[in-house]
Amino acid sequence: MVTLHPNVLERDGKKAFVVLPYEEFLLVEEELQDYEDLKALRAAKAKEATAPTTALAQARRKLRL
Repeated sequence: MVTLHPNVLERDGKKAFVVLPYEEFLLVEEELQDYEDLKALRAAKAKEATAPTTALAQARRKLRL
């Protein structure tokens, strides 16, 4: 897990912005990209869950390998 050191900026007495050190921003960005990749992988696996499959041994026999 990433340890963050955010600086909260206020506007009119209310929290409005968060500033992170650039290195921490890069880590957060990478984590978000990994999360999006994982969501896409899970969606693709779910979509193909009922697709027909062929066992490796059967494919080898069929291809004469």
